[in-house]
Amino acid sequence: MILRRFICYNASSTVSSIAPSPKKKPLIFLGSPQVSVSVLEALFNASNAPNSSFEVAGIVTQPPSRRDRGKKVLPSPVAQYALDKGLPSDLIFSPEKAGDEAFLSALRELQPELCITAAYGNILPTKFLKIPVHGAVNIHPSLLPLYRGAAPVQRALQDGVPETGVSLAFTVRKLDAGPVIASKRFQVDDLIKAPELLSFLFSEGSNLLIRELPSIFDGSAKSKAAPQDDSKATLAPKIAPDEAWLSFDQEAFVLHNKVRAFAGWPGTRAKVVVLDEKSGQQNVLELKIMSTRVCKDLEIQDSEQDYVTFKKGSLIFPCRGGTALEVLEVQLPGKKAINAAAFWNGLRGQKLKKL
Repeated sequence: MILRRFICYNASSTVSSIAPSPKKKPLIFLGSPQVSVSVLEALFNASNAPNSSFEVAGIVTQPPSRRDRGKKVLPSPVAQYALDKGLPSDLIFSPEKAGDEAFLSALRELQPELCITAAYGNILPTKFLKIPVHGAVNIHPSLLPLYRGAAPVQRALQDGVPETGVSLAFTVRKLDAGPVIASKRFQVDDLIKAPELLSFLFSEGSNLLIRELPSIFDGSAKSKAAPQDDSKATLAPKIAPDEAWLSFDQEAFVLHNKVRAFAGWPGTRAKVVVLDEKSGQQNVLELKIMSTRVCKDLEIQDSEQDYVTFKKGSLIFPCRGGTALEVLEVQLPGKKAINAAAFWNGLRGQKLKKL
């Protein structure tokens, strides 16, 4: 009996001597594609740190969609990652629209202090933005106010910019026009493609976000955030599938930048004619152009202007202004991508003409 009382006394005195842990601030993350996963991963890691003041209280993402060539209906990459991390499925929301009343009601119940967006893919209405105490903050892969819109990385590469960056900005109703909390700029390699650059910028944006979270939660970020200069704004509209076609009456650097920009989706395509001089047959081929570079120090003869040649492991496409595009890798419909040498060998002496 004495021993039991001693244990009970010590246990109760120990509990009373420990101060209760402060309640963590609820944070909601909004994102959908694979590039958003790196941001969610950084938030999960930071929230699990011993001195963390916040927790990931819920996920908002696009509804499940058909992938793997339309055979399966699968959750978004962000939703799948959250499930794998053990987040309860009832805390993963996938409304058709972010203004759905049932969704907004569930969001209010979570009483979020802050919402973070990263390639979510849905417009946030005013009634959504009023719910989190500290508003919503977006990771945008450009140096705002440049390239506001749905495809900032793709349009920047298409323009051949020598540098770009990532911005952390408060979300307002006007598209990507909120005050900028912080940004970071980077040089752009002239061979990097959109998927690699997009992944890099969101990874760097994650680091920027974790660094700035304390100032966002204590409110100081709002006072230091810089308003954007709308007069310097440029737009990055969504890419249309019909933009994928290459026209060789443009200069080579324009086409090379387009190949880099549209890598992944929708890709870039060109039509060529295969000429069999023995039989006189002509067949039109559709090629997906996978990898290119601008041809340097190569003189195109007048007799070669309409024809594709093969030199030093590359298909050489004559372009406007005496320039030429080196195509290093192609893909035929329904086939795997192959290098230029393998494709050229498959022609077996037939000629290749631009269309």
